[in-house]
Amino acid sequence: MSFGRLEKPTSHKPMSEINVTPLVDVMLVLLVIFIIAAPFMADRLALQLPKAELPKAATPVQPGPFVSLAIDGQGQMQWNGQAVDEVALRQRLLEAAQRDPATEVQLRADASVPYGRVVSLIGMAQSAGLSRIGFVAESAAPR
Repeated sequence: MSFGRLEKPTSHKPMSEINVTPLVDVMLVLLVIFIIAAPFMADRLALQLPKAELPKAATPVQPGPFVSLAIDGQGQMQWNGQAVDEVALRQRLLEAAQRDPATEVQLRADASVPYGRVVSLIGMAQSAGLSRIGFVAESAAPR
């Protein structure tokens, strides 16, 4: 019974192929890490904001004193239709709070204004003593 020659050939060629097994192992470990970490990252990023259609004619239930504060996409602010800077805005908010602390600030912010800027305006109003803040929006077209 002959099994062939068990001798090694005399000329060995160097291996010219890349061993991908370690690369596949590392990629699978990274994949498992990302699969486990994805739900933790998604909890901090996902927001489900409430959706509502505005009525055609929205009127306040108890009309009272109010001031209008508007900010456009370039950061220009208006107080009751007059352009103001941040220093003048703080002063006018303080004056409105001294006249009547129940004065409502009707905030009109352009859609391109960053959320952080809107929050800083709300903070200015609250630090001045005005706690009633209303957000003014346009009603969406009926579907």
